[in-house]
Amino acid sequence: MQLRDAPSTTMLAGGSPPNLLSEKHVTADHQRRSAAQPVTQRIACWSARHRIIALVGWLVMVGGAVLAGHVYGTQSQPQYDPGQSGVAERMLHRLNVVTPPTETVLIQSKGPMPAPTLAAAPAMTGHVREAASSVVAALRALPGAATDIQSPFGSAGGHMIGAGGRSALVTFQVAGPHSQADTRVVRALDAVAAIQTRYPDLIVAETGGASVDRAATAMLGRDFHQAELTSVPLTLLLLLLVFGALIAASIPVILAGTAVMTTVSLLAIPSHWLPIGQGTSEVVLIIGMAVGIDYTLFYLRREREERAAGASFHDALRTAAATSGRAIVVSGLTVMISLAGLLFTGIDMFTGFAIGTMLVVGVAVVGSLTALPALLALLGPWADRARVPFLGKGRTRAEQSRLWNTVVGRVVRHPAAWGGLAVVALAALAAPALGMRIGQPAINLPSSLPVVQTLAHIQQDFPGGPAPAQVVVAGPGVQSHAMQRAITGIETAAAAGGPIHGPVTVQPVGHGRGMLISVPLAGTAAGGNSSAAAISGLRALRGRILPGTVGNVAGVSYAVTGSTAGRMDYRSALRSASPLVFGIVAALAFVLLLMAFRSLAIPLVSIGLNLLSVGAAYGLITVIFQQGHLEGVLGFTSFGGIIAWVPLFMFVFLFGLSMDYHVFVLSRIAELKSRGLATADAVTGGISRGAGVVTSAAVIMVAVFSIFASLSTIDLKMIGVGLAFAVFIDATVVRGICVPAALTLLGERSWYLPAWLRWLPKGISLDA
Repeated sequence: MQLRDAPSTTMLAGGSPPNLLSEKHVTADHQRRSAAQPVTQRIACWSARHRIIALVGWLVMVGGAVLAGHVYGTQSQPQYDPGQSGVAERMLHRLNVVTPPTETVLIQSKGPMPAPTLAAAPAMTGHVREAASSVVAALRALPGAATDIQSPFGSAGGHMIGAGGRSALVTFQVAGPHSQADTRVVRALDAVAAIQTRYPDLIVAETGGASVDRAATAMLGRDFHQAELTSVPLTLLLLLLVFGALIAASIPVILAGTAVMTTVSLLAIPSHWLPIGQGTSEVVLIIGMAVGIDYTLFYLRREREERAAGASFHDALRTAAATSGRAIVVSGLTVMISLAGLLFTGIDMFTGFAIGTMLVVGVAVVGSLTALPALLALLGPWADRARVPFLGKGRTRAEQSRLWNTVVGRVVRHPAAWGGLAVVALAALAAPALGMRIGQPAINLPSSLPVVQTLAHIQQDFPGGPAPAQVVVAGPGVQSHAMQRAITGIETAAAAGGPIHGPVTVQPVGHGRGMLISVPLAGTAAGGNSSAAAISGLRALRGRILPGTVGNVAGVSYAVTGSTAGRMDYRSALRSASPLVFGIVAALAFVLLLMAFRSLAIPLVSIGLNLLSVGAAYGLITVIFQQGHLEGVLGFTSFGGIIAWVPLFMFVFLFGLSMDYHVFVLSRIAELKSRGLATADAVTGGISRGAGVVTSAAVIMVAVFSIFASLSTIDLKMIGVGLAFAVFIDATVVRGICVPAALTLLGERSWYLPAWLRWLPKGISLDA
């Protein structure tokens, strides 16, 4: 008994029992190894071990976001123009001034008319007069839908009758709250349509702010619904070709779709205090599907590659998290930094874009690090089930690309020749962008829409000058004698001719707290854009006339808005903000890549190549949309310019999206380099091993963006064509030729980090 209870020699020596010592040693060793693992690897391993908890947590987050969006509801805040126009709009908002949408009904003879002989004394032909009378009577019978009806009959209606009496106009304002105008205008549209049936030999049609907005909303809704119905099956089909198995192909679509669903729902919360426009959801859909599928592809391909090399499921997930997982984090941060550049424009429209896209990228990164490894651990070998016949067995192995191995091998052997040729080609593609002109079409809708056709008929028969400038004045001094003298001064300047014309009209607003002064500008309004004379008149009004009149009145503040002012301020804001946005995005991306790769050369090369690919996309949209090539194929009519917001949005989006491929490829190269390979060998191996996933992701993105090129509005066509082309160039010429050429020419200097920068943290370093 004593022998049995006696302590062992190990215990007598002050040690622990052998089994206890072993357990403590293993635990400590596991803790040391866990602490040495990257954060992404620890998160993924935890999610894989607790896969049910991780997946339930992800579903709870998605469901909670949907519920929160439903409970809070979307509340669209007003979007103001930048600059002085926005100041005037905010003043009107504080004065509770809401201008209801104006609608115009055109009554026009379809047949040829004799030469205009009634221009001096306009008078309608009998049939046109009869139809115009019917329109006026029908609108007056709709007191809850139409108000302030202006008829061509009477002493002041001469300007509403076209030359020769072949056409006439009836105008009215949509009654009721401004937010319900699109709905309330339906009654007037129905009434006008009924009159059209009674006069088949005439054109009796309505257009205006509310009817155009209603038609545009319905058209965009159909377009995006069709795009969604097309893009999801197309994406799934391409993923089937990539993976060869239905279950594996469904994983990227599911994760990207839930990320988009979560983000769109969560946008209801900031919409209560920030201007989140209607187009934000569509932009979130484009970017969310793009990055969500990219990140999932990166992860899945690396996990398959490791399993094909003989690793267990757990080890394959761990390696994928340590490599592709870190690349996803760096890529996601870079995309978010790029998109955050939109916040520095000062333009309300970009605020919603920036917040929504940054949020969806962040959600996609979280899903790739948590839900994806949990789902893969839960499915196990089942992820490769439901294989496509004659394709599935080969696609379930992630193999090195022979094609890209051959191409990169040749580039590495002759880097200067190949790299120089590629750079010259990209510069040639970008050259047309030097002549890019920023503009705006009269209406960004296809000419096939009836409201657009009616507007064209009105502009043809009733050509006029630009819309008047609207001077908003507010403050206790608006009722003073000095203010009356200031108005007289404006009228005197208008009567003298020159930059502004008469008649100057004054309307008290806000129960006497302010006034709205309408000042006609010189020039013409061709194609919806103000002429140089109108812009010159606006500058004279703002810079000389108003400071010398209203500016001398004590106790008032003023600002000028209107269509000409809004366009000029918008372009001015873009011109001044673009260099700032470009600089901030490039600088922050440089810092992030510097920390990720601990190299001075790689961030500089990355930024330079990204600018080349963006420039090539700019050149293409300039050739197609500004110069008017491929109008018939793409279904648009060129207005001789590029829509103002498109270049800036394309830059931040492409700069971020191209980093997806760039970071992934460079991380593979850095991984091989850290294993002792020479730079040339690491470049060849890294690009050829990562080429499969980069090519697959690029093909999917090109296909999805090409769908948006088929939509109706010209700005979405520009975005679709530009993004599709840029992604194609980025995944082929840039990643396959420019990157290996640059790194080979730099050699070991590619990984040089000056001593004075070695204090940089290694928290997100991609060094293996």
